[in-house]
Amino acid sequence: MTNLLAGHEPHPAELINPNGNSPFVLICEHASNVMPLNLGTLGLAAEDLNRHIAYDIGAAGTAKLLARLLDAPLIMQRYSRLAYDCNRPPESPGAMPELSEIYDIPGNKNLVPAAKLARITEIYRPFQNAIAQLLDERAARGTRAIPISIHSFTKHYKGKDRAVELGLLFDRDAWLANQLVKSFPDINVQLNEPYGPKDGVMHLMNLHAAPRGLQHLMIEIRNDLIESERGQQQWAQRLSVPLMKAAAKGEKL
Repeated sequence: MTNLLAGHEPHPAELINPNGNSPFVLICEHASNVMPLNLGTLGLAAEDLNRHIAYDIGAAGTAKLLARLLDAPLIMQRYSRLAYDCNRPPESPGAMPELSEIYDIPGNKNLVPAAKLARITEIYRPFQNAIAQLLDERAARGTRAIPISIHSFTKHYKGKDRAVELGLLFDRDAWLANQLVKSFPDINVQLNEPYGPKDGVMHLMNLHAAPRGLQHLMIEIRNDLIESERGQQQWAQRLSVPLMKAAAKGEKL
């Protein structure tokens, strides 16, 4: 099998505040636009790697601030979703997309099986294993775990504007989303928008949270609202209180 990551390149999973006391376990699988050195730029221009196709703009900063406010552990993916989208299973065409939104990804076209396997083995599996290990450690200690993944989405998508500002996404467990949806009276918040289970975006939660019977949620914030550090601070604050209230209520169930 062809090796992907060079020896000095870091593990795909960055673990922040691993001993946090919060019941929440935050995950940001589209945190970075960094490309493994062996992949170069996948044939893309530098400005393309700064677009939403390469990572979720503002999501990492928001997730870090939210982790601090909640005292929650946070697992972030260190490499661009164009190298491997860790919210997609290996059999999904979107795992190593040849086309993202309207952009061709030349370096993902005509990949041989060995090249695909290297990305699966060196990015996808280690990242998922890091999440599983953290959840296993919590289970072993009898510590509650509520996985929450933090994402962002574009205001303009394929020529259309999106009015929604906050999306609360779920598939097999709607409890937490239903608790939060009325917590933002001045925000356009919607359930399973701008994506939902039909779009295949619940893979990570269906892999880790649902089989364990854990309350969980995927949060999508429109990225023009969290491009700046100020916006990230506002949204981390905005999310932290309703999340803590919901966790306290859920503990009594």
